[in-house]
Amino acid sequence: MSINRRYFLKSSGIALAGLGAMTASPSFLTRTLAGITSNSRRRILIAIFQRGAMDGLNAVVPFGDQDYYRLRPSIAVPRPGAVQGGAIDLDGYFGLHPALASFKPLYDQRQLAIIHAVGSPDTTRSHFDAQDYMESGTPGVKSTSDGWLNRYMQAKTDSKATPFRAVAMGANMPRAMQGKAPAIAMTNLNDFAIRAGRGPVAQQVEGGFEAMYEQTVNESLRGAGRETFEAVKMLKSVNPSQYQPEPGVQYPRGQFGNRLRQIAQLVKSDIGLEIAFTDVGGWDTHANQGSSQGQLALRLTELSLGISALYADLQKQADEVVILTMTEFGRTAKENGNRGTDHGHASVMFMLGGKINGGKIHGEWPGISTEQLYERRDLAVTTDFRDVFGCVAKDHLGSSDMKTIFPGYGVDTSKFKGLIRT
Repeated sequence: MSINRRYFLKSSGIALAGLGAMTASPSFLTRTLAGITSNSRRRILIAIFQRGAMDGLNAVVPFGDQDYYRLRPSIAVPRPGAVQGGAIDLDGYFGLHPALASFKPLYDQRQLAIIHAVGSPDTTRSHFDAQDYMESGTPGVKSTSDGWLNRYMQAKTDSKATPFRAVAMGANMPRAMQGKAPAIAMTNLNDFAIRAGRGPVAQQVEGGFEAMYEQTVNESLRGAGRETFEAVKMLKSVNPSQYQPEPGVQYPRGQFGNRLRQIAQLVKSDIGLEIAFTDVGGWDTHANQGSSQGQLALRLTELSLGISALYADLQKQADEVVILTMTEFGRTAKENGNRGTDHGHASVMFMLGGKINGGKIHGEWPGISTEQLYERRDLAVTTDFRDVFGCVAKDHLGSSDMKTIFPGYGVDTSKFKGLIRT
């Protein structure tokens, strides 16, 4: 039988739940066993994209600057101790939004680092363009065909890699993971299968298509098909439906909490995960943003409870894991007429891990007086997001090829020297 695999899957109405391209040989199961029996532990990056542009000034509050309260008479977070719901003091100048209270113990344990005034050098205030630039790693260049995480995988090949080296929890493959290197996007571990209905019919269809792949005269197709079905069996073998978090760990209800829970499952299943990616929306707070409570506070609560639960669930793997948050840009320093904020420039990133040198606000603070603001309206960018990404790629994931990962940019990892202990 001579058949084109792409046409076959498209025309038959059968879909493999989020499985990317695979190599034909050698069998990834052999590579997986070799990797698991190795004494070396795989370093893992969990990237979380906050889509919609988080207001960094209310997430990590510069309560020591009077200009903050001048610019935000309705939505500023009160100073620590001033009233109930005040900022949580970090260093006498900056404080966490009270909805981020679960981050404070991690900060005190020096396992949480904060990078303030970070963002893109490109001036766009378009959500679509800014997200594209951050995920491609080439701000201002729309012609880039792949994402920075995919280029990392291309630059650092792994002969023991499994199909689960890079997994996105979501309906679509994120821009950051698109490219030549194989990656998977899925919405649910329990649904990772050949989709052809349920019950005995589904089993018959799956078995029939597996046999059809084996009969093809195209060796590449036969190998790819075999590994595709083996991937399904491999994930089923770790029995994701029976997963239980560590005692006391409770993820927030909803899609974001479920995705983080399943990322923890993949990490602890030991099936070769190196890159995990997910996102969470709702950060575009143009109106009724709120102060200590309100729209932004709800989003920050979900974010912090989800990440704190994930980190607690992965305590045994903490030294191998880095959790990194990102958002396409920040918000205006001055509140608008709707008690919200408009599209701005710089924002905040959070970085967690057992090897993180945390308990500190990293980056250069530009100030928020009128003269210090970018275009007299936004927090200025003093740290290019690629320097943070580069630090993670080099010091955590072990890549030395910054030119491939971030073409056209000289990554300055010295800016964060010692942030990640190698």
